[in-house]
Amino acid sequence: MKNDEYPPSEDTFFIVDNIKDEKGRFALDVGSGSGYLTKLLCNNFSFVVGTDINFDVLKNQTYKTENLVCCNASDALRTKFDFIVCNLPYLATEKICDAATDGGTEGFEVPKKILDSVIGSMADDGKFVFVTSTLSNYQRLVKYAQRLGLSTRIMAKKRLFYEELVLVETKLLS
Repeated sequence: MKNDEYPPSEDTFFIVDNIKDEKGRFALDVGSGSGYLTKLLCNNFSFVVGTDINFDVLKNQTYKTENLVCCNASDALRTKFDFIVCNLPYLATEKICDAATDGGTEGFEVPKKILDSVIGSMADDGKFVFVTSTLSNYQRLVKYAQRLGLSTRIMAKKRLFYEELVLVETKLLS
């Protein structure tokens, strides 16, 4: 692993299994990490951007892509995306020591900030898909998304030894 890069693991492959058929013009991978999801999106979208808060991670990605931006979620972007994906840092932690995995109190603080950022980057008919876990208070995040004016649905769940991964799809309400 290079420079704190978050390598593809169970949660990444769970996302891939559920988004591999997504197609469109503009896609965004928030928290690009290794670049695995960003690279996958390049197969089905005309223009793909990957963002990460850690410049060293972007500079040394294992799965190289273009259009990488070092910023918090989508704060530096003005494009409206058809499809946004994020392998959220969802672990419930008292302190945020690892930006790739630590979600803060109840695993809600960091995902909330990401949701606040990406909602402004969603095209009118776009969607935002993110993975979270039963180890965090994912219901709180889903309710928060609904308060922001997003429809939500659980796309899939995957039981692991110690947790259940939850893939959530959100869309702007018309």
